[in-house]
Amino acid sequence: QVQLVESGGGLVQPGGSLRLSCAASGTIVSISTMGWYRQAPESQRDVVAVITSHGISNYADSVKGRFTISRDNIKNTLYLQMNSLKPEDTAVYYCNTAPTGSLPWGQGTQVTVSS
Repeated sequence: QVQLVESGGGLVQPGGSLRLSCAASGTIVSISTMGWYRQAPESQRDVVAVITSHGISNYADSVKGRFTISRDNIKNTLYLQMNSLKPEDTAVYYCNTAPTGSLPWGQGTQVTVSS
């Protein structure tokens, strides 16, 4: 069974940057449309960035121009470069297939944006 392991989160000041990674145990990253999701306290989990197997990406309006999703098919790893972070970006970030999140969810990685 494919396992997803997210990492790279942390505490950062507003305007700062973080790079998240999602390592998959199988080849799912290279053959599927993958996405980064986030869930803030007392909120539903929403997709913020998607990338197809052909490398076409799309973003939620709230992160467009600030976040960049990418993939390394050889390493079976998904990335999310987050720049110009805002307090409202604070959430637990997860990766999964998109748009349905069909794989077992990983633990996620906490991103906290605060001064």
